Parts: sequence; structure tokens; C-alpha cells
Amino acid sequence: MTHPLVITGVIYLAGLGAAGQFSKLAVSFVALTELYHGREATLGLTVSLISLVGVVLGLVAGMVVNRIGARRALIWALAFGAAISAWQVSLPALPTLMASRILEGLSHLLIVVAAPTLISEMTPDRLRPAALTLWSTFFGVAFALTALIAPGLITFGGLSALLAAHGVWMALACGLCVAVLPKPETQQDFAQPPGSVFARHLRAYATPGIAAPALAWLCYTLTFVSVLTVLPLLTGPTDAVWLASLAPLVSISVALTAGIFLLNRIRALPIVIWGFFACLVASTLALAADFSPLSILILFAAMAFVQGSGFAVVPQLNPDPNARALANGALAQMGNVGNLAGTPLLIAIYQGAPTFGPFVFLAVAYAGGLCLTWIIGRRAMAAL
Repeated sequence: MTHPLVITGVIYLAGLGAAGQFSKLAVSFVALTELYHGREATLGLTVSLISLVGVVLGLVAGMVVNRIGARRALIWALAFGAAISAWQVSLPALPTLMASRILEGLSHLLIVVAAPTLISEMTPDRLRPAALTLWSTFFGVAFALTALIAPGLITFGGLSALLAAHGVWMALACGLCVAVLPKPETQQDFAQPPGSVFARHLRAYATPGIAAPALAWLCYTLTFVSVLTVLPLLTGPTDAVWLASLAPLVSISVALTAGIFLLNRIRALPIVIWGFFACLVASTLALAADFSPLSILILFAAMAFVQGSGFAVVPQLNPDPNARALANGALAQMGNVGNLAGTPLLIAIYQGAPTFGPFVFLAVAYAGGLCLTWIIGRRAMAAL
């Protein structure tokens, strides 16, 4: 049997490829606008189409993973994603590029649902919290790596070189998953409940073990990307340049150190609840400090406890593999809602009240996350 740490590492590489489906165009947006004649609004939609797919089909992806199995879903999604990147290397016409991004969104969604489900299944109890905390960092790490690599690749061979490199990464990750991930001993046949997809959504979100992690992740994602995006407004353009790189690294570092330390000693749900409380305190400090750079770093350090334990709470509240896949699908769905809605909401509130407005936005998100996780999480724990 392959060691669980090797399995986790291979799945993490797949996660970096999935995040790269976002970062390859987000980081190279200037090159993208030059190629497609500066249509910023339309090209912005091209970057965010993956999120739109996740909003619409997040929970459906959990159902698909249940139907075909998490290992098979991950491998197929990686292979499909590699093929799409190879297609994009030709830099097709803009409508075709946008169509490819919708298809890429399907690949991305299956990866981010199947991967944490597999980690939960293939790691022992003592390693699972650390493995899922590591998984929670894949997005920030991928963006940092892309930011380092993209300029050189674009200088060498244009945007096509960056897209080709991403396709190679996806193909290698696919090959490693085929070689390393053990096949299930028996094929599990999860019966899909009757009713429409809408009815299944209602049933899933009425299940406390599925709803609690998803709604907590919504409250977290509403703020993470949005605060990074509006840093020039909150702190000024000079400080925003280095804060945009340092703040996510602070969050990742705290999650991989203090977050894992706590997860090895107590359950994930209380850490999520107290993490939201820490975020609420940090946002109050940020208001008092007029959103100074130090207060922003403290806020991202506090967010690390929600980030690190957000995935770890899923298997603890959902011991059944079927429910885990649905919970990860719901978490992906709510995360995409938060990423899409957070930035425009924060900008609109900032324009109405530049100092107090962002604090209210953060406080409502974190207080909502605390209350929802505490109330629904207690119901989920009582149902175990």
C-alpha cells in the first residue's frame, strides 16, 4: 500500500493544477487583454466563468463523484483539464476561449470535490486533519507559484507557453494519480435519491452535516479574495503591492502550524467557531487601526483557522462517504458564491462608507459564520 503522505502529496499536486485553471489567466490578465484587444469586461468574465460553473453545479459535482467514484472522477477530470489546456494553447477566438473555460470549469469542479473526498478516505484519523489543512492551502500556493513562473514563460513563448505548461502539469498529475492512488477494493454503488436536482439541493442543505461546512466556507470566502482585491482602497496602493503577496502567505503559515497543532488535539468544529470569533476581533482591530498593514496581516492570520479547519470538519460531521462527497460539493458551491459575490459587495459598501463600511461587511460575514456554524454544527454533532 502506498503511504498516505504520498497519496496526499499526489492529490495536492492535482489541486495545484485545479487552482492553476484560475491563476493561469488571472495572473496573465495583461497579456490576455493584449491578445484579445483590451476587452477587459468580457475577459474578466472569461477568468470568472469557472466560478459561475461552480455556483450552478457545485452540488451536482458531489452527486457525480458519488456515482462514478472519487478516484475515477479525479483522474478523468485531470485528463479532461489537460486536453482543454492543450486546446487553449492555439489561442482560439474569444467565444471559443470562453466555451473552453466553461468546460474547464467542469474539470475544476470535479477535482475540488473528488480530491478532499479521497484524502478523507485514504488517510488515517491521526493524519487526516493535517492532510486536509494542507489541502486547504492549494489555492493560495498555486497563485503564488503562477505569479513566480508566469512572467518568464510569457517572455519566452507568450501566453501559449503558460497554457502549455499548465497542460503538462495536469497531464503529469493525472499520470501520478493513475500510478499512486489505489483502486477501491469494491465498487460502491451509491443510489441517487429520487426527485429533481433542485429537490436534492434542498435535501442536502437541510442536512446539518452538509450545510454547516458549506455555510461556514461561504462566510470565509466572502472576505478572503475580496479583501485582497480591495487592498489598494483599504491601505493605499504602495502597501497593497507587498501585502497582496504576504497576507496569503501569513494565512497559509498559520494554518500549517498553529492550525494543525490545534486540529491534532481538538475537533475541527470548535476551531471553525473560534476562528470566526478571532476574525471578528481582528476586523474590529482593523477598524480601530484604520486598516493598517499590520492589522490586515492579523486579520489574515485569524482567517487561517477557518481555512485550515474548514475542510477537516467535513469528514468529522459526515462519516458516510456519500455524504462527504455531497458536503465537499456543497462547500465548493458556496465557496464559488462567496468568491463571486464578495468583491463587488465590498467595493459597493466601501463606496458608501470608506472606513466603517468594510468593517460592517467583515463583521456581518464573520458573525454570521460564527452563529451558523455554532447552531447548525451542534445539530450535526447531535445527529452523529
